[in-house]
Amino acid sequence: MSVESPSVARLGHVGVFCKDLEKQKAFYKDIVGLQLTDEDPQMGMVFMSAQPEEEHHEFLLCGGRNVDDVLVLQQVSFRCNSLEDVIGYWKRLKANNVKFDMVVSHGNAVGMYFRDPEENRLEIYWATGLKARQPYLEGVNLDEDPDEIMRKIRESVAIHGETGTVDVSALEAQDIHAPSKN
Repeated sequence: MSVESPSVARLGHVGVFCKDLEKQKAFYKDIVGLQLTDEDPQMGMVFMSAQPEEEHHEFLLCGGRNVDDVLVLQQVSFRCNSLEDVIGYWKRLKANNVKFDMVVSHGNAVGMYFRDPEENRLEIYWATGLKARQPYLEGVNLDEDPDEIMRKIRESVAIHGETGTVDVSALEAQDIHAPSKN
């Protein structure tokens, strides 16, 4: 590799400022399932990871957020190993009355978007292994059998995979509106 063309191997970690560090720590540990790897209460820092043996921290919570109405984060996404994992998280989040934005197929992934206690947008997803041009968005019913979910996604990707698709009704059902095309 030459100095002129360095490359990033992967995303290392994301840090988020919080208003209530203890509430956020409990949510990401108990609901999302991240492991606490280090903590410095004096400095207001909580280090967390899904794979602590491989990566000391993939997620960092820091105290000190003091504004309410500023969007500083589009989303943080957590990848699962299977569709069944996504369904398991969906059930866990529902049982904990977590606010969902949407549950969708992107053709190449099945994802659910939701909010943490401070309204930061999160996604838990699984990569389907299918190729689909983005944007690609269709509603998914995670109450269905995983095989049936994947059958429908494969069928849709066969039709829309090269062009992408946005099912506006899936957005509207969740009070999300597609931007107007000029």
